Amino acid sequence: MKKLMEQMADELSAAFEKAGYDPSYGKVTVSNRPDLCEFQCNGAMAGAKAYKKAPFMIADDVVANLGNSPVFSMAEVVKPGFINLKVKEEFLADYLEQMAVDEKLSVTPAETPKTIMIDYGGPNVAKPLHVGHLRSAIIGESIKRTGRYIGHKVIGDVHLGDWGLQMGLIITELKHRQPELVYFDDSYTGEYPSEAPFTISELEEIYPCASGKSKTDEEYRNEALEATHLLQQGKPGYMALWNHIMNVSVTDLKRNYDNLNVSFDLWKKESDAQPYIPDMVEKMKEQGFAYEDQGALVVDVKEESDTKEIPPCMLLKSDGASLYTTTDLATIVERVKLFDPDEILYVVDKRQELHFIQVFRCARKTGLVKDETKLSFLGFGTMNGKDGKPFKTREGGVMRLENLIADIDEEMYRKIVENRSVKDKDADETAKIVGLSAIKYGDLSNQATKDYIFDVDRFTSFEGNTGPYILYTIVRIKSILNRFVEEGGDADAGRILPAVNESEKNLMLQLTGFGATVESAFEEKAPHKICAYIYEVSNAFNSFYHETKILSEANQAQKESFIQLLKLTREVLETSIDLLGFSAPDRM
Repeated sequence: MKKLMEQMADELSAAFEKAGYDPSYGKVTVSNRPDLCEFQCNGAMAGAKAYKKAPFMIADDVVANLGNSPVFSMAEVVKPGFINLKVKEEFLADYLEQMAVDEKLSVTPAETPKTIMIDYGGPNVAKPLHVGHLRSAIIGESIKRTGRYIGHKVIGDVHLGDWGLQMGLIITELKHRQPELVYFDDSYTGEYPSEAPFTISELEEIYPCASGKSKTDEEYRNEALEATHLLQQGKPGYMALWNHIMNVSVTDLKRNYDNLNVSFDLWKKESDAQPYIPDMVEKMKEQGFAYEDQGALVVDVKEESDTKEIPPCMLLKSDGASLYTTTDLATIVERVKLFDPDEILYVVDKRQELHFIQVFRCARKTGLVKDETKLSFLGFGTMNGKDGKPFKTREGGVMRLENLIADIDEEMYRKIVENRSVKDKDADETAKIVGLSAIKYGDLSNQATKDYIFDVDRFTSFEGNTGPYILYTIVRIKSILNRFVEEGGDADAGRILPAVNESEKNLMLQLTGFGATVESAFEEKAPHKICAYIYEVSNAFNSFYHETKILSEANQAQKESFIQLLKLTREVLETSIDLLGFSAPDRM
């Protein structure tokens, strides 16, 4: 269905054309003076030079053709030539009726759906998820959901780090602790045990211990480097250990991501890209792109327009070892081969921008992707504590993600119990639902590229621009709808009638913005636009609720109209929070 703004622009364009002017001047924008009007058209100002006429004269001519408009209840000229507009209540009610039965609530499905891959995980195995993994996961998840809602084929890939020195360090430390394990017996030819010789908590202790040793003990580090090399050469015992590490780690990672309501279609790993590296490197050599520089193999990626130094893209170190750059390029090769995507989007810390400039330029220059394939980098800012520094535990360490979630859930549980709005047996589950909204909305309501302060007290508040406030609004709507049905009302009866007061009309106008907001949020990779939108809708609904007797309305048709408007408001809000990656409880 056509957006409200498009239908208004059609009406204005026809009026411009009828008055003898170019219809392209009939663009409509939301008024920057809501005290005077709801919308405005500045086309007369833009056309003054072309027609050598005072803007207010052009505007007068246009407005003269809007006298019997089915769209506008007011169209008036304000000097020097603005056209102030108000929408007819009947037209607005009809628009919402169409929106309510539209499968996508006025979002225009993609004409040519694209295949888009999103890389939004990037954790290293054998390490716990920490707060530094939060933003990539929830920003990427929201963009994935929004793209799918519009109709694109969006594929999420966790892209695990599983093939570097950390594996050699873990294997080495295990060998020092339990040398009798069958994995270290070179003469062993039988089946390796199906159970891992460690738990996730033991694994998470082993890695930092080994990493610390490698920084002070050169012999230990060399042993770990050799173990890494042997693993990558396919040594059977080490491969069996690697499989254990992967299984134990991935099981724990999935549990943690589930707690965030984040899911991936692919659990691909850096190791999956390794088979593509030799051919890729060889081709780059043959084509003359790759050359040796101080023993390393590199590709020049600088461009004439660069205002700062862009170093060459290093493919192999002087000892022949590959790097993150190599793996990322080989991953592009794999993604193109398996999925032929129209776009690959990386949702990664903005401090990695230079790395991705090098990778993207190298991929393009060497023909790893087609010219029309889009390579995108969404660099997000840092999540900071109240001191403005990266978020830490009270002891100053990096906070585990599951501990952050637990802290938020505990705070929400306390507030919910204090409110006595939910029975004790339901309070724990409700706290988790509301806690997730606090975390996700607290993050997503900020522009992704900017740093922000993670303020637990503010994010868990039921008032202001927070997730719990949005959920409280939805729960309030659900409660009214339930009472209506309990009192014998038919929730499917009636239709949306013209607004009876300003607060109802304002709510109606806010609802019409859903389609444009969702499309813009996806196009600009900006979930914060959806957050800003639902905050305005929630405010508009709560104003309407406080100023209108909904369930005690004597006129049955009017009461049913209010109920239909509430149903649409609930659907818009619930669809929006689903796109953001959380849901609403029935009570709170």
